Amino acid sequence: MQRWFWSILVLMSPSLAVAQQAERPAPTVIVSLQDAIAQAMRNSPSYRQTANDANPAGWQVKNAYANFLPSLDVSSSLGYTGEGSSQFGGTLFNQGATMESGYRVSVGWQFSGATLAGPGQQKSNRRAVDADIKNATSFLRNDITTQYLAVLQAEAQTLVAQQQVTRNEDFRALADARYQVGQTTVLDVRQAEVTKGQSEVALLRARQTEREAKLEFFRRMGIAPPAAIDQIALTDSFPVVEPTFVLADLLELSRNENPQLGALRAREDAASWNVRATKSNYLPSLNFTATWSGFTQEFQSVDGLIGNATQRAVGTAENCRFQNGILERLTSPHPAANGGIIGDCNGFAGLDATGLALSPEQRASIVNRNSVFPFSFTSQPFRASLSISLPIFNNFSRELQVSQAAVAQDDAELAVRARELALRAEVEGKLLAVQTEFEAIGVQRANQEAAREQMRLASDRFRLGSGSALEVSDAQIAISRAEGDLVNAIYTYHQAIAALEFAVGRPLR
Repeated sequence: MQRWFWSILVLMSPSLAVAQQAERPAPTVIVSLQDAIAQAMRNSPSYRQTANDANPAGWQVKNAYANFLPSLDVSSSLGYTGEGSSQFGGTLFNQGATMESGYRVSVGWQFSGATLAGPGQQKSNRRAVDADIKNATSFLRNDITTQYLAVLQAEAQTLVAQQQVTRNEDFRALADARYQVGQTTVLDVRQAEVTKGQSEVALLRARQTEREAKLEFFRRMGIAPPAAIDQIALTDSFPVVEPTFVLADLLELSRNENPQLGALRAREDAASWNVRATKSNYLPSLNFTATWSGFTQEFQSVDGLIGNATQRAVGTAENCRFQNGILERLTSPHPAANGGIIGDCNGFAGLDATGLALSPEQRASIVNRNSVFPFSFTSQPFRASLSISLPIFNNFSRELQVSQAAVAQDDAELAVRARELALRAEVEGKLLAVQTEFEAIGVQRANQEAAREQMRLASDRFRLGSGSALEVSDAQIAISRAEGDLVNAIYTYHQAIAALEFAVGRPLR
């Protein structure tokens, strides 16, 4: 439609094309409607906030299925304890510095009614999120399309204002020429100059409106203008054709395609699954756990260990010698029956020949047994447990949750029904608006033709000296208003179609 309207204006005034080329720079960036929508889907902050919900919704479904599988936890620890004294049971213990480490492997599995309902509930939630994203996409498409049309409308109004400046300049030149030959008064010249000045102000304001419309257009896209605002051109055209939409077909399409209605239906399904999940709280739950663990403890100094071992070994050697003495007395009449006597009590107790210190082998064994940090674990006993829980009474909290879920489901059903009723009224109303605006275009075109004829007659009368400058000024105001009203009627028609497409939920052209 933009190209059609430009050609109409050029035919109306050949000088307009020259003026426009002189004042409007050649575009360095062109933007189509589809490019704009694609850019907005990638960059619009409000749209991206909704689109980002898709990934978590997908993971919620995977998490619901994963709840059927056991969980696995693995942990490890490292520690240090300084030397010092501690009291336990009234006894004072001295302990050297130690290094500790440990591990723990735990397997857990839980199963309940909520586990069974989880996948269906989360899949319905994901469908609801997808429907919300589709609804946001439709809203974004309508928003960008509407503003795209607003920019084209502002550009067309700038052309109308530029044409009016050209007309007024021609009128001022004619008035001045007639004044120079004495065929009119200076009053007519001043009237022509005032009229031209007013049209120049209108042109400035039209250009400002156009720039603001472009700035708002890129803001809605979520990006900064890629070039100077006057060097950006929109390329799509929108022909004016008589609407042939059928109300019954549009209503059927809207029931199937309207994304907002689809989102509400998805929410209704999610609410239904939420009721099932809430009722599952009456079912028993099963809980199983199994644990493997181990630890190490290494003393930083083995002197204490060796000292304690030496004391025990000395006591063992003394006891050995004491037992040998008893056996020798019992077998003294019969020396051959001396079985059980240990010949080397020091060696038996792990002492060296002096009987005062551990043997090198025993010392090395103690050092080796102490060298366990960090991975020579001592395993602890395996533990496993299985429990079944059946809730009996929990202060009516389950009943409250079921009641709230049922009310939410009922509200979701009512929201769907309300939207269906509202959608029917919207579609029918938008269709009537399209038909009305198309008829308005025909009326405005007739008004434009009448204003052109008025302008031609007023100009001829003034040129022949039988009319006044005021008549020409009034005719110029009338034709400028008629052309502007025609532009508004054309783009209001296109915006009405965009609104109808938004209500239906899909493009109609």
